[in-house]
Amino acid sequence: MGEKILVTGGTGYIGSHTVVELQQSGFEVVVIDNLSNSTATIIEQIGRISGKKPRFYELDLCNEAALRVFFRENYDLTGVIHFAAFKAVGESVESPLKYYHNNLVSLLNLLRFMEEFETNNFVFSSSCTVYGQPNELPVTELAPIKKAFSPYGNTKQISEEIIEDTVVSAGLRAILLRYFNPIGAHESGLIGELPIGIPNNLVPFITQTAIGKRQKLMVFGNDYDTPDGTAIRDYIHVVDLAKAHVVAIDRLLKGDNKKNLEVFNLGTGKGTSVMEAILAFERVTGMKLPYEITSRRTGDVPRVWADTTLANLKLGWRAEKSLDEMMASAWRWEKNLAAGILES
Repeated sequence: MGEKILVTGGTGYIGSHTVVELQQSGFEVVVIDNLSNSTATIIEQIGRISGKKPRFYELDLCNEAALRVFFRENYDLTGVIHFAAFKAVGESVESPLKYYHNNLVSLLNLLRFMEEFETNNFVFSSSCTVYGQPNELPVTELAPIKKAFSPYGNTKQISEEIIEDTVVSAGLRAILLRYFNPIGAHESGLIGELPIGIPNNLVPFITQTAIGKRQKLMVFGNDYDTPDGTAIRDYIHVVDLAKAHVVAIDRLLKGDNKKNLEVFNLGTGKGTSVMEAILAFERVTGMKLPYEITSRRTGDVPRVWADTTLANLKLGWRAEKSLDEMMASAWRWEKNLAAGILES
């Protein structure tokens, strides 16, 4: 190994965990992030875990001039893992133009400079939102791409189309990783999900409620067509997810990819309801969570979980950590935040 990899959004939740796994696997990592939903202190935490701080550029990918300067300075990149994007489903419904501009312009700029500077290996952070509400569960990579439930989901669909066209025209080799629902934190408790403001995702809302930052947890809907009425998701530990990115970029660099564009679902293959997730947290921590049932949230699908056969067999990757491990690690991270670890 030793190849030089750019990770965009590398101080974010999934990005930071992936940087750790890349460095521990021997890659040289360069991080770009505009810090719109993260903090530069995460670079220090990555260094504490892996023994090496990645080189960090505070840069907005929508800034074409700044990105060109970056590529000139880092002309020896051998691959890119692209996380940087706005990601809140509800906010995207309220501010669609903000999402279309940021998520698509950043991708276009990145792909253009990758072509110009002949960086041909690309791993893209996609999402199960591209499937909408699937006709059949578990959902496979062959499921039809249906109309997105949100502008966020639509940006992922459009991004995949842009990448597919670029693969055809520019000699790009790409892997699209369609995530299900990443939760949890690194076992060290030094990095984890760090939402700015009110969390949009379930588990940080759970842990912030448990620590006392939030008065109560809001459960968005209990009238879905599911066994307990709450929405069902495929929750996957963020470290398992990060390891899949190392496998994916290594696959491209070694030329083990079977096609120039490959698509893999990343999940556990098991659906868990919101109430089951709450009960798992309570079981692991011994705490009782105050929660309130409220109306459904616009843009949410009722139920979705992955068929991971393709990733297991072709990518050679499998999710290993249990729901209890996910909850325990998320709680460890939340308690460390309360103790001020990011201020050390």
